[in-house]
Amino acid sequence: MKSWVKQSIAKIEADQNRSADTHLFKFQIPQFNDIYLYLKDESTHPTGSLKHRLARSLFLYALCNGKIKEGTPVIEASSGSTAVSEAYFAQMIGVPFVAVMPASTAQSKIDQIQFYGGQCHFVECATDMHDTAVELAEKLDGYFMDQFMYAERATDWRGNNNIAESIFNQMKYEPHPVPDLVVMGAGTGGTSATLGRYILYKGYATELMVVDPEFSAFYEGYTQKSDAICTGRSSRIEGIGRPKVEKSFQPDVIDHMMQVPDAASIAAMLWLEEFTGRKAGPSTGTNLWGALCAAESMKNNNKGGAIVTLICDSGNRYLNTYYNPEWVEKHIGDITPYQAKLNEWFSV
Repeated sequence: MKSWVKQSIAKIEADQNRSADTHLFKFQIPQFNDIYLYLKDESTHPTGSLKHRLARSLFLYALCNGKIKEGTPVIEASSGSTAVSEAYFAQMIGVPFVAVMPASTAQSKIDQIQFYGGQCHFVECATDMHDTAVELAEKLDGYFMDQFMYAERATDWRGNNNIAESIFNQMKYEPHPVPDLVVMGAGTGGTSATLGRYILYKGYATELMVVDPEFSAFYEGYTQKSDAICTGRSSRIEGIGRPKVEKSFQPDVIDHMMQVPDAASIAAMLWLEEFTGRKAGPSTGTNLWGALCAAESMKNNNKGGAIVTLICDSGNRYLNTYYNPEWVEKHIGDITPYQAKLNEWFSV
């Protein structure tokens, strides 16, 4: 057993070693004076999203805790990027993978999971995913990865090429080497926990702001200092926002939170493609809107500095939804007021 685990860990570590770090793009916004905006493009990972880092950490955590052995089925409750990335690593080490997801999941995501050899187990309602995954793991004598439980503890927040260490290493030679602000959305809460802990560990003056979409429990949980908040519905911004405050969410390492209107997220996502040519997903729009609001506040206070946020995944996964004007109008609403604000920010 130990020999197989050792070989599996070596395969995952070799995959990481073959991968170059993701690029950090720099933008200077004319209206915002000496304020620089940086976007770290996590869509260039082999599985196309920030969740590639999480899946790698979750597999290493499970292997090193003796939870995954040769032939152990791995089960996850996810219909999105996490399931795609976990399917990739499961195929790499040769174990079965099953993603529990709503029956309404887009066929494009199902195809991506199956491309990496994963199976899809469908439930009628998203709220049934967790309990079904638990039951399925017991039935198959498998392991439930449970990203929302283990995301914050699976990543070594002190370094080991995590997202935080990567950002600060890449900023070393910039005009403002230590960012004034890092902006991040919360899905599991694991990435924001890693960022916040690393900032404190290294003693940086950087502040961490977590942005949250409508109908998500994280913002209300943070402002009310309660982990019992439940919104009763899912976020409309895929990849971030949860109906309850997940165990991986660590509010004490966060300096600020901002609730971003969903229409603003979509407007910012579309602006990013127009301004940079990079097509990103809707959670990137949430990040970007929060970063731009922070830049406006810095400008109004006559401050310069650097703000870093993430491109979380590619927009090619959302061509039939968030990039479809008719779908946006029906499911999100009118985005034109936020497009007007973006035009105001970027008019010379």
